[in-house]
Amino acid sequence: MTHLPETRTSRVSVRLIAIQILVFSLLLTLGGRLWYLQIRNGREYATEARNNHVQQVVDPATRGSILDARGVPLADNQTRLVVSASRTDLLKMKDDGKAVLGRLAKVLGMSEKEIRNKVRLCDSKTPQPCWNGSPYQPIPITDEATTQQALQIRERSEDFPGIIAEPTAVRRYPAPVGANTAQVLGYLSPVTDEEINKAKNTRSPLLRSDQIGRSGLERTYDKYLRGKAAVTRYEVDNLGRVIGQAKSEKGQAGSSIVTSIDARVQALAEKQLDQAMKDARKVHDKNTGTNYKADSGAVVVMEAKTGRVVAMASNPSYDPNAWVGGISGKDYARLTGKDSNYPLLNRAIQGQAAPGSIFKVISTTAAVNAGYDFNGHYPCTSSYSIGGQVFRNFEGEGHGDISLGRALEVSCDTVFYRLSHEEWKKDGGDKPKKDPNDWFYRTAHQFGLGKETGIDLPNEVNGRVPDRRWKHNFWKANKDGWCQQAKAWPKKKDYTTKLAREGCLEGMKLHAYDSINYAIGQGDTLVTPIQMATIYAAISNGGTLFNPTVGKAIVSPDGKHIQQIAPQSHGKLPDSPHTLRQIDSALAGVATRGTAAWRFQGWPQDKIPMHAKTGTAEVYGKQTTSWFATYTKDYTIVMTISQGGTGSGASGPAVRNIYNALYGIDEKGGIDPKAALLPRPQGKLPKIESDGTIEAQPIKPYVPPSPSPSPSGSPQ
Repeated sequence: MTHLPETRTSRVSVRLIAIQILVFSLLLTLGGRLWYLQIRNGREYATEARNNHVQQVVDPATRGSILDARGVPLADNQTRLVVSASRTDLLKMKDDGKAVLGRLAKVLGMSEKEIRNKVRLCDSKTPQPCWNGSPYQPIPITDEATTQQALQIRERSEDFPGIIAEPTAVRRYPAPVGANTAQVLGYLSPVTDEEINKAKNTRSPLLRSDQIGRSGLERTYDKYLRGKAAVTRYEVDNLGRVIGQAKSEKGQAGSSIVTSIDARVQALAEKQLDQAMKDARKVHDKNTGTNYKADSGAVVVMEAKTGRVVAMASNPSYDPNAWVGGISGKDYARLTGKDSNYPLLNRAIQGQAAPGSIFKVISTTAAVNAGYDFNGHYPCTSSYSIGGQVFRNFEGEGHGDISLGRALEVSCDTVFYRLSHEEWKKDGGDKPKKDPNDWFYRTAHQFGLGKETGIDLPNEVNGRVPDRRWKHNFWKANKDGWCQQAKAWPKKKDYTTKLAREGCLEGMKLHAYDSINYAIGQGDTLVTPIQMATIYAAISNGGTLFNPTVGKAIVSPDGKHIQQIAPQSHGKLPDSPHTLRQIDSALAGVATRGTAAWRFQGWPQDKIPMHAKTGTAEVYGKQTTSWFATYTKDYTIVMTISQGGTGSGASGPAVRNIYNALYGIDEKGGIDPKAALLPRPQGKLPKIESDGTIEAQPIKPYVPPSPSPSPSGSPQ
């Protein structure tokens, strides 16, 4: 009998033990994994397995309407024949659906390239048009299909796999009586996967079929307007055959938003702003030797006692219907391109400019609160000099010693230059005290400048109060660039190099000329039309700064639940009642004997007291910005035109025409109540029927009244 060597036997034993351990480890791992899948996470995976056999059909909710104050639709829905493509189905085809899209292009009378562009997905490298919604939902090709086109697609379904043609409720912006209201209303676009995930655990989750508001009221009130889609879930087998119905969710139409906008006033405001800009382009600018460009503008009509917006127009504008059914590449390029001057911007809340002399109501308050007598005597000289620099009065005119009220009436710059300079010196000048009073800057913040007004529209901008803190932060951010540019000095002594050198050396300091320019709304000060409308409305109503609002009420689809949106205040003006009355009287003087008097000749001042302030802001490298701020006891109207000329010259006639229409005033100052569009603000909501429908009042375009034979107003 032969025996194996002992060493060889031990090696075999070690190998057997190693194999046993390995097998045991594998069995243990497999058992642990089975326990993890079947016991610990068994319920979760079972649910997912069941879901794999559940298909859901989504019936999108009808989006709620946006109505004007009288119930007239500004945005609603209409049924259109929509042709859509399932990108998932197309990608399953050998040619990625190119043949199908080619046949579809011939039926719809569109180019193949246009259709292919519409079904491609958006990313950072893909230009519009493209699809920025979920790739798993049908992508609309057109919402203007004819009945014949839809029938061709449906009857020849074997030639058009993945193509859907069916009637669908589509958003519509009807522009009643020409009231475009584009920037206020906003627009819709498909929801993205990121937005779906973000909203997953909120009270307003999103479905892949949803369209959501991207700007304007469509965005602000999206969760109310959107409603809730109906979702029907079907259990299907592996072959896709329906074997039962799972739990489903009922849908609910979106609520309607009643706004404070009056479509008739809105249409008039848009028309008057556009005409004012066209007229400004016919006027020669002696400073540049060319006509005014009047490249953009805005106007706000606001209820003075509530802050509700009656009209808000921005120019250039656009047709919001361009976004319905997916925007074309041509339209997208036009709306976002520099050549069109960015019509998507709502310049009433996003347009920033130096305010010019309409800022002087703030400087007047600052002076009074700093201890200066409103009725004191202040020299209105033709110019004011400091350190070799000469700051001139507008058009170099002097008026002798005048009060602060008279300084507002004639818009005397040098009175405010002097007062602001004196306060700057009291605060320590270039070497400020530890706690300077900064009356002129502090007062601007108290008036609400440098921050949002709180209007219920998205993307409002702050504007800017160029106080010491801003000045220092601005210097820190730009110091390196300024110092680099300043190296060209003294070989290069152009204006920008000079400014860069000064910024590098002393840009952190608040200089005398900064405060002097600031006092008349020049320099680095930036405001928006909505900010100035809020301020002038506050002067009219006794000092309350209201958050401007466009939304007035949210009405449920059945009309049983009405959530009114009450006016809210964000502060009070820092004026005593006595000072407010003095400023109010001075602004009335502007309209009767001051810089705006020539625009309000024949106005019935004894019946409807008018208050106004003109502004002409100078901008480096551009033509002057026109500002016109006004109010009555009922309304505040502020208009601005970029590169439009003087305040009363460019904006004045348009503002006067809007007031004429509101109150029914003819050319001679007579008042015709029948011709008045809105002699007092709309207080009540439109009538809501028992079935939830909202009755729209009849709407007709404005027709100016005929001149009365004997004017009822006081002659000017």
